[in-house]
Amino acid sequence: MTDAQETAKVIPLRPAKAAKASEGKWGAAVMNLGFSIIPSLLLRAQQRLGLNPTQLAVLLQLCDYWWEEKRKPFPSKEALSQRLGLSTRQVQRHIADLEKADLVKRIERIGRHGGKLSNSYDLSGLVKRLQALEPEFRQVEEEHRQRREEVTLPRHRRRVTKRSEPAH
Repeated sequence: MTDAQETAKVIPLRPAKAAKASEGKWGAAVMNLGFSIIPSLLLRAQQRLGLNPTQLAVLLQLCDYWWEEKRKPFPSKEALSQRLGLSTRQVQRHIADLEKADLVKRIERIGRHGGKLSNSYDLSGLVKRLQALEPEFRQVEEEHRQRREEVTLPRHRRRVTKRSEPAH
């Protein structure tokens, strides 16, 4: 088999249907500037994680710089400051709060010349917290799904529950 034939068998990693759906919602020009994959659980669990809106925004910005699993994001405080409309000192304080909450770990980077570079940020604490919350959120999702199904079934096919029956 030739290389061309082997290549023809490769399944694209990004299905056209998903790309079209995103482009349909946001527009091709917007999507062509890039996108981040953010777990919905991060947004749904904001309160459970104890994140105020600005802390969540800082985390979302750090996630936007995290492109590869093994390569930690390393945006400068200045870049985060510009994106968020905050001073660099405010960004530092919010990152320190995220560090105290064990969601982020700052890692100092030193250049070949011995000078300081922007910190890299380990988000494994956030990942662990979301993984710990997932079963509880999954259970609630499943309970809601079951209740929706019960409501849509015809009355004679609904499961009998131990709730009190309405008086006739």
